[in-house]
Amino acid sequence: MNLLLLYRGPLASCNFDCPYCPFAKRRDSRAQLAEDQAALRRFADWVAANPAGDTLSVLFTPWGEGLTRSWYRDALVRLSHLPHVERVAIQTNLAGRLGWVAEADPARLALWATYHPGQVRRERFLAACATLRGHGIRHSVGMVGLPEHHAEAVAMRAELPEATYLWVNAADGHSYDADAEAAWTAIDPLFGYSVRPHASAGHECGAGETSLSVLGDGTVRRCHFLPEPLGNLYDGSYRAALRPRACGKATCDCHIGYVHLKRLGLHRVFAGGVPERIPAGPPPTWGVPSALLTSAAAAGIPPA
Repeated sequence: MNLLLLYRGPLASCNFDCPYCPFAKRRDSRAQLAEDQAALRRFADWVAANPAGDTLSVLFTPWGEGLTRSWYRDALVRLSHLPHVERVAIQTNLAGRLGWVAEADPARLALWATYHPGQVRRERFLAACATLRGHGIRHSVGMVGLPEHHAEAVAMRAELPEATYLWVNAADGHSYDADAEAAWTAIDPLFGYSVRPHASAGHECGAGETSLSVLGDGTVRRCHFLPEPLGNLYDGSYRAALRPRACGKATCDCHIGYVHLKRLGLHRVFAGGVPERIPAGPPPTWGVPSALLTSAAAAGIPPA
């Protein structure tokens, strides 16, 4: 099989204090950090052993910031050199040192980086992106679409290389009128997928078939947003549950969830870059096939 594993261990601490994040400036105790390190080491050992002989991709989605912790950096380097790992990526604020990426295989390592105005200077963030480019590391850059950050997003788009995808997440609890949506779409042509929840109940999703959520104790779920367990990674009990199935939630409003809704066709848009959120080509190639557009329109979902 070809599986994408979204791993989230106990880590919940972050070095930033973004007002829109519940984990801002949260500190883990030494015991919590030791628990997270042990859980990640166990997971990395399992990926290395690959007991089922699958082709694997891994996206680390910690509640906090992982790259300030050596065990995440070590795991990314280690997994990037495994022949059965197609991609290993992490969501990060890109604030830590990046010298370690020189030890990784650039063909497999990728970073999903978020720029948080007010937490880091734009120049410093851009310098970090330049370091990644210098080492040939694939990366996307993103922001939260808050009105007060729009000018900064315009500046970031202007200063990033054209080939670097700048995505925008709709802010939780924030509504966008037509003008605001158009302004953000001018920065991210795919913003239309984020700006409103997608009807998901009864619609087939790859979560639980080709994409799985893994917790620190090995509990496997279809995705981060469906609490029902499918089994455990380490005893292999999850494999009997892998199959196509419809989503049970009414709506899905997070990219790491709705990217797997099959009717949206986003695996085609992000072909080869699903873990790191990088589209397969320039904006003209991001269109959804007409049949899927018709399906989306019938369900009340606008095209991007």
